[in-house]
Amino acid sequence: MEYEVVIGLEVHAELATRTKMFCSCRVVDSTQAEPNTTVCPVCAGMPGVLPVVNRQAVDYAMKVGLALGCTINHTSLFDRKNYFYPDLPKGYQISQYEHPLASDGQLVVDTSQGEKVIRVRRAHLEEDTGKLTHVETDTENYSLVDLNRCGVPLLEIVTEPDIRSIEEAKAYATSLRAILRALGVNSGDMEKGVIRFEANISMREAGTDVLNNRVEIKNLNSFRAMERGIAYEIDRQIKIMESGGTVAQETLGWDEANGCTYTQRSKEDAHDYRYFPEPDLPPLVVDAEWVHRVHSTLPELPRARARRYMDEFGLSAADSALLAADISVAEYFENTLSAAKDVPGKTVAAWILGEVYAHLNRTSEAFESLRIDPAGLADLLVRLTKGEVNAATAKTILVTLLEKGGSAGEIIKAQGLQQTSDKGEIAALVSKALAENPTELESYRAGKETLANWFFGQVMRMAGGKANPQVVRDELARQLKGD
Repeated sequence: MEYEVVIGLEVHAELATRTKMFCSCRVVDSTQAEPNTTVCPVCAGMPGVLPVVNRQAVDYAMKVGLALGCTINHTSLFDRKNYFYPDLPKGYQISQYEHPLASDGQLVVDTSQGEKVIRVRRAHLEEDTGKLTHVETDTENYSLVDLNRCGVPLLEIVTEPDIRSIEEAKAYATSLRAILRALGVNSGDMEKGVIRFEANISMREAGTDVLNNRVEIKNLNSFRAMERGIAYEIDRQIKIMESGGTVAQETLGWDEANGCTYTQRSKEDAHDYRYFPEPDLPPLVVDAEWVHRVHSTLPELPRARARRYMDEFGLSAADSALLAADISVAEYFENTLSAAKDVPGKTVAAWILGEVYAHLNRTSEAFESLRIDPAGLADLLVRLTKGEVNAATAKTILVTLLEKGGSAGEIIKAQGLQQTSDKGEIAALVSKALAENPTELESYRAGKETLANWFFGQVMRMAGGKANPQVVRDELARQLKGD
C-alpha cells in the first residue's frame, strides 16, 4: 500500500520591533538578558491595565503579507485565545482568529520536482508567551518562568495543507525565512527561537481524498528538527495504519535528543480555546494609503534577486539561489561587484561561494563577522584579473585576510608575492626544468604527454608559485615541442 502525506505548516516569527506588542517594554534577547527584567503590569497580566497596539508591528506584518501576495484586510480584529499555562500570566493570549490582518497569499518554492505553489491561508498578529525553564534534580522538580519574551510581537503564518513531502516543507520554511530576513522584520536566528515551526500532518492512501486524523507537532525550532520530526511522524503513522490501528488526533512535542515525538495533550479544536473578541482593543483599521506606504518600502525579494543574478551575470540557478537566500551574502556580493571593476560576476560569486564559504565552514564563524569587507575582496580580485598575482597566490592571500584582516597590497608587498609575467625569465626557468629532468623529457617525447602537467609543477615550484601560470604553460608547450 502506498501512502501520501498532507502537511500544513504554521510559522511563528517574532517581529524585530524595539518594544513589545501591546506595551512599551523593551524587546531583548531572551537567551542573553537577565530573566524578568523587561516586564510591566501590561505584559505581566495585572488587573485593570490596557493594551495599546504597536504600530511598527502592524507595518512589519503588512510587509510580510504583501511579500507573500496576501490581501491586506481593511478591518481585522483581535481576539482572546483562552488557555492556562505558567508562561501566560493573563490566562489568555491576544491573537487574531476569524478576521486576520492578511489572508489568501502564496509562496512559490523550488524543489527537485520543479516549482511548487504553496498557498498561505492567513498571517495574523499575536503576542508571544513567556519562557519556561524546567529544573529536575534527584529531590526537586519545578519550572522557572521568564516573562521577558511575554508580549513580544509575533506573526503567525499559516499555510493551506498543500505540502506533500519533507523536501517541500523545508523549501517553504527556508524560503520564508529568507523573505523575513530580506524584509528586515526578523533576524532569522533560529538558535534564538525567533522563528518556530509547527507541522500539522495527516496521512492518506495514495489516490484517495480521505484523510486520517491530523496531528500537530510543536517544538520544531530548527530546519533539522522540522525534517526529523515530520519524517518520524510519517513513519509512525504508516506503521499504525498498516497494523489496522487509528491515528489519534493529538498535539505532539518533539524530543530532539531522542529523535521522537511524544504526546502533549489531546488535540484541541478552535472551540476549546473559547475565542472571543478582545474587549480592550478596537478593530484594527488599515486604509489604502497605509497599505500603499508599506508596499513602497518592499525590497527586492530573494527569488526575484536570484533570477536577476542569472540574467545579469550568467550565474547558475544553484549559485544564484545561494547568494540571494541570505541578505547579508547578497549585499556583500553586490558591493564587491560594484568595487571590482571589470571582474566578471561569475568570478566574484565563485570566490564568495568557494573560498569564503570554505573558511566559514572551517571556523564556524558567522558571515557577518568576516574580517575582509567587500572592498578588500574586490581589491584582491582586481589584482588577480590584472595578472598581479595568480590564482594560487590569491587564495593564499585571501586565507590571510580572512584570518587576520589587512589588505591584499600590504601582504603582496610584505611577502614579495608579486606575480612575474616576464617571458624571458619564465623561458629560462622552463629550460632549466627540462635540462634537469632528461628522463622525464624523453618519456614525454615518447608519448607520455601527461608529464606536461608534472613539468608545469616543477616550473611553478622553481618560481616560488609567483610565475604567471598561462605564460608558463605557453612557454612550456613551445619548448616541449622543441621550438
